[in-house]
Amino acid sequence: MNAAVKPDSMGNAVFGKPDERELRDRMKKELPADTFEAQTWRVIWFLPLQLMIWGGIVTILLAGLPWYANLGLGLVVGHTIGCQALLAHEVLHGALGMSKRWQNFFGWLGFGPMIVPPEFWRKWHNVVHHGNTNTGDSDPDSFGTMRRYKADPKQKKFTKLAPGSGTWYSYLFLTYSFTFHAQLVLWFQAKRRKQFQGMDRSKAIRQTFYCTAAWAVLAVISGPLALFTVLVPFMVANALGQGYILTNHFLRPQTATNNPLDNSMSLRSHPVLDRLHFRFSHHVEHHFFPKMGHNMAPRVRKWLEENHGERYMAMPHGTALKLLYTTPRVYKSSTELVDPNNPERVFDLLPLQRQYAAR
Repeated sequence: MNAAVKPDSMGNAVFGKPDERELRDRMKKELPADTFEAQTWRVIWFLPLQLMIWGGIVTILLAGLPWYANLGLGLVVGHTIGCQALLAHEVLHGALGMSKRWQNFFGWLGFGPMIVPPEFWRKWHNVVHHGNTNTGDSDPDSFGTMRRYKADPKQKKFTKLAPGSGTWYSYLFLTYSFTFHAQLVLWFQAKRRKQFQGMDRSKAIRQTFYCTAAWAVLAVISGPLALFTVLVPFMVANALGQGYILTNHFLRPQTATNNPLDNSMSLRSHPVLDRLHFRFSHHVEHHFFPKMGHNMAPRVRKWLEENHGERYMAMPHGTALKLLYTTPRVYKSSTELVDPNNPERVFDLLPLQRQYAAR
């Protein structure tokens, strides 16, 4: 049995090591102190991002360009909205410092177009996801365990939407699923799960309607050009975010301890894209230090590769996307994925650890 896999009191395999605090303490001691300082200056990136988004939309509406030029602009606008959301993710973790009021302002710029209010995002992502990453059925961003689908067989239909199910429509999942999943969490999980206590859910629901109304107004103003000002940007922004979010966790084991080395995965992206996407590929690093600016994450990556290369996993981005679409999404055990609609289809995650570990 792998050194990181031990049986629990019931004899079930449990993956992971409970040394996350020790690792954090060592990195804080051995890395330069400015690694963990607020990177407030990076808020300036919102200015060119906003100019590109609004400049692109106005050009589509007023310039009378041919459809293929409008399509190109729509792709750029969508990509920029997605990049802005990645930066807003850092802001709402506190990585850029600032007061909560200013964080919310930039959070609205980044997540408003995704129809996700910033205060709801803080509770959902910062508290519930980070506090329960890949833990049983507790992580709101996971498809969970077979126990869930045995208890409610109707949920099996939902997994047919997901990458790895093999259905034709699963290939569209990335293009809408960030916003779609956010609404599922807000309308259902936040209503019944105790981890969401203290959040003003009614306010968050009202705010999602405001965001939806803003898109609707733009669609009405755009007329037929809404294809390029609304639909294409919305789909591209969703796909950009989900191309990272799903690969960061869906190919990793579930863990009893919340150790990012064991339950999360980083990606190796093209250097240019990595900078454009604010180094969101450094996800193990982010889960160790959520309040650290992502521009400092390469220092943490280097430390992890040098000191725990056999555990640190950073897969090529293209490979991760391919595996996402060729593996099931539900956990049969802590280290095995299974298709609840075809229980014979099982995938062992441990060989990926051996193949794509840094050392």
